[in-house]
Amino acid sequence: MGRFATGVTVCTTVDQKGELFGVTANSFSSLSLDPPLVLFCLDLKALSFNAFSEASHFNINILAQEQEELSSHFAKSGTDKWVGVNFGTSESGCPVLPNCIAVLECRKRDIHDGGDHIIIVGEVEKFSNDTEGKRPLLFFQGRYNGLPA
Repeated sequence: MGRFATGVTVCTTVDQKGELFGVTANSFSSLSLDPPLVLFCLDLKALSFNAFSEASHFNINILAQEQEELSSHFAKSGTDKWVGVNFGTSESGCPVLPNCIAVLECRKRDIHDGGDHIIIVGEVEKFSNDTEGKRPLLFFQGRYNGLPA
């Protein structure tokens, strides 16, 4: 699957106790335009599994090429991912990362079995974008890449 180039996102949520969670995911896709649905896949062993599976909302932060370090940060396992990270919050309380190409604020709609992952489907309730002069962060053959200028 490494031969399929993908965009890179950081999916974020907040649990019922107010704890923030974020995970890098390149297994993200548009699912439907009407209604606007998206999906991402989450490993069953992820520390954030319970938070995402129980949350009512989540955000998809679509990363720009210069956000490779942010992607690597949220790809690591650990509980202190938000230390030193600049972020805002959406109306649902989920973290919003600055300088992203786009942010999709989603209400969780469904969860499906996906082998060693779950497939989380969300309905996009709000969308913001900032593509002015930005190029997407891509992942291909185990490495970060970008589009040529």
